[in-house]
Amino acid sequence: MAARYLILEDGSVYAGEGFGAPAVTFGEVVFNTSMAGYQEIITNPIYDNELIVFTQPNIGNVSIHRNIYESIVPAAKGVIVRDLAAFDDHQRQSLAHYLEQMNIPGIKNVDTRALVKKIRSADGPIRGSIVPVPDDHAFDQLHATVLTNQQVAQVATPKPYPNPDVGKTVVVVDFGLKNGTLRELSRRRCNVTVLPYTSTAEQILRLDPDGVVFSSGPGDPRSLKKSVLAMIQEVEQHVPCLAIGLGHELFAMANGANVTRLPVEHHGMNHPIKEIITDQIVYASQSVGYEVERESVDRSKLFVTYVDLLDNSVQGLRHRKYPAFSVQFFPGGAPGPDETDPLFDEFMDLMDQQRGDQFD
Repeated sequence: MAARYLILEDGSVYAGEGFGAPAVTFGEVVFNTSMAGYQEIITNPIYDNELIVFTQPNIGNVSIHRNIYESIVPAAKGVIVRDLAAFDDHQRQSLAHYLEQMNIPGIKNVDTRALVKKIRSADGPIRGSIVPVPDDHAFDQLHATVLTNQQVAQVATPKPYPNPDVGKTVVVVDFGLKNGTLRELSRRRCNVTVLPYTSTAEQILRLDPDGVVFSSGPGDPRSLKKSVLAMIQEVEQHVPCLAIGLGHELFAMANGANVTRLPVEHHGMNHPIKEIITDQIVYASQSVGYEVERESVDRSKLFVTYVDLLDNSVQGLRHRKYPAFSVQFFPGGAPGPDETDPLFDEFMDLMDQQRGDQFD
């Protein structure tokens, strides 16, 4: 394998060997602490414009599986690992072959422990590039690169599409939807229509939904137009709502809260989350670069339902007046624990209570 290098904007160079596509790539460098589920992680749209560092030393020892994609076309810009597992099953697709097909470069034999320490100690997000030669030209290109803040527009659907079934009618507003959310709704026989994030409240309510889901997605929620917040403010008054990830942040902002960037992004499936009302501890999958400021939560509108035990950050909110709630983490995992799956059942119950209908 050809030598490749990860360079960071602070001048750091990490040597390794290339795999996947031989392309040069740029992005924000983040790390994920999950012990498994590399395929779901790489295909999660939340990693748009990002280079993913896996802290698990050995990656790729299971094949790519056709049933667990979180998006059809992955948005991640690169993959960085310590060891790439040897894979010689010609009947199944390896990680290296998959990345090559998707034109995503990877680099292995990198000192990922040192790299993660670098990321954690950096003053804010740090950009990097995977290059064949770490010369002045490569660094000049890295410093000159401007990463777009229109990440939602890059990964969200531009047109509506159905995911039909025979149960409750649910509209999913796509801010960078991961397929795990659709799988959980399908398991509950929901008749789903996925709409672009630019949809208005009128367009959503015209479908007469029993409930609305505001999906997870990448990027800074503050970069989206105020019309998105106006849409949420209107929709939450009429039908039950569940907001996840980026949707949670937008739900908070629509109800008067502020959102700030985390010094170091949280990516993993081992985050201990406490439900305040029960004191129950669950472990959840999480990929987050922003948090809701707890002090900014308007207690006349919202109350906090979940907190992260590692940093006490807000992980869940519920509206005091309307049947609407949100979580920062991913119910349904993909990858990760399924302890928070009942949140989808709670959403189903809210729709039953709102309509008073009985569904098979």
